[in-house]
Amino acid sequence: MRGAGYACASSLQLKPTVPSIIAINIVVVALAVFIHYEFLYRMTTLLPRMRLAHRFRIVLGVFGSLCAHAVEVWLFAFAYYGMLAWGGFGAFEGQFDGSLLDCAYFSFTTFTTLGFGDIHPLDGIRYLTGIESLTGLILITWTASFLYLEMQRYWRSDATVGQ
Repeated sequence: MRGAGYACASSLQLKPTVPSIIAINIVVVALAVFIHYEFLYRMTTLLPRMRLAHRFRIVLGVFGSLCAHAVEVWLFAFAYYGMLAWGGFGAFEGQFDGSLLDCAYFSFTTFTTLGFGDIHPLDGIRYLTGIESLTGLILITWTASFLYLEMQRYWRSDATVGQ
């Protein structure tokens, strides 16, 4: 619906309170951080065991990181979708039709802090939007640090092998 707020009508109408909004934010962020940690930990343990050239390990690390970020974005998308379905947490206005794909699109633009501005959150759901941007910034930075350290490790070992 263009220009109008969209929230799903549900038989399970809740009157969200500040503690419930904070609880949802904490749970979603904690899950995103846990997912990210597990992806990075698994890559740290699996990449060195692979019998591949170091450059391919780095490429796999990049693809693994992108997968981690996509899973985290979809986690936030499901949270938005659930908050809309439960009702009372707010709405989105702009070019938003209430679909899960629109929630995912909004989540991708929020997580990456791209923010096109074609969809706007209203009321309580705005807080998850803000915390998603902060979480995305931190997790993307964490990934950049991880990949930098991995490249340093492999390039350092390549340099010592060549000597």
